[in-house]
Amino acid sequence: MKYLRTEEIERSALGLLGAYARQFSTVIAPPVPVEEILESHLELDLRFEDLPALLDKPDALGATWVRRRKVGMDQSLDPTLYPARKGRYRFTVGHETGHWVLHRNLFLARAYQTSLFGDDDQPSVVCRAGGGADPLEWQANQFAAYLLMPTDLVLEAWDRERGIRDPYVAAEEIAELSDRWGLEEDETPTVGIARALAEIFAVSGQAMQIRLVGMGLIRTRPVAPGLFDARTVR
Repeated sequence: MKYLRTEEIERSALGLLGAYARQFSTVIAPPVPVEEILESHLELDLRFEDLPALLDKPDALGATWVRRRKVGMDQSLDPTLYPARKGRYRFTVGHETGHWVLHRNLFLARAYQTSLFGDDDQPSVVCRAGGGADPLEWQANQFAAYLLMPTDLVLEAWDRERGIRDPYVAAEEIAELSDRWGLEEDETPTVGIARALAEIFAVSGQAMQIRLVGMGLIRTRPVAPGLFDARTVR
């Protein structure tokens, strides 16, 4: 498996958005139409299924069958039935899209070998809750973040919400929320600005906060006075 740097993964996500724009329309404002990208542009079959029962994996959330051009979502993520899971659903669709764009050639080789033994019904990849440590899963997660929360759109939304580009030092708000909710030291609550942008991008608050921290727009620890005098965030 080829190691992919985050810059390469971001270029792949932006390349997909560019290809979608050439075929349909440019995404000029969030939320990114991730379902339409997967179904209409990539021409993959997206459907809800009882994946834990189908695959005998109780924590399965998504799966991709490369040879069949099919993506399955566990029915527990159906946003029409469970609106509170819309952000998780959209991220999982972006994640499976990442597998298709980044890994389908690898999966095609595996699928061909599998079909030789008459077991072509098995998915090329199964995405499970808490599986982000696997390199392929990490890459697909990064792709989903760049696809659903493109840098330029995030910066535009940040400027509208905050009015300034300086990073938000969230240490005090995090400490207050942690005390209020009785969270452990390793549990980081979602701060207000991340929740606000999550609504705009139709993602989970946690996913948006991770993206904002990664972009340097949110700092979760106190900083020395004067550290942000020079604009370091583009």
